[in-house]
Amino acid sequence: MDVVQLVADFGFPVVMVVGLGYFVYYVWQTITNTIDPAVQEMKTTIIRLTDQLRLLDQDMIRLKEKVGTVMELKEENKLKDEKTEKPKDTRTRKKD
Repeated sequence: MDVVQLVADFGFPVVMVVGLGYFVYYVWQTITNTIDPAVQEMKTTIIRLTDQLRLLDQDMIRLKEKVGTVMELKEENKLKDEKTEKPKDTRTRKKD
């Protein structure tokens, strides 16, 4: 059937309501079949990435602690070495 014939038989408002109903149905099907599965997949990906980010953050904290400990030990060893070194006497005795 032609759209003009439908408008002539049923009237413009009725034809437009049917067309709008089909449009709503089409959009609903598209959202249900295409967009929702993609959103669910993205949610799982975001959760996985968030978990990896938390693990990396914890690794960074551990690494900072280790580096800090190594730097403290290095400084302590340096001070210890300075204390154990005896200052050398550069003066020499003259024999008479």
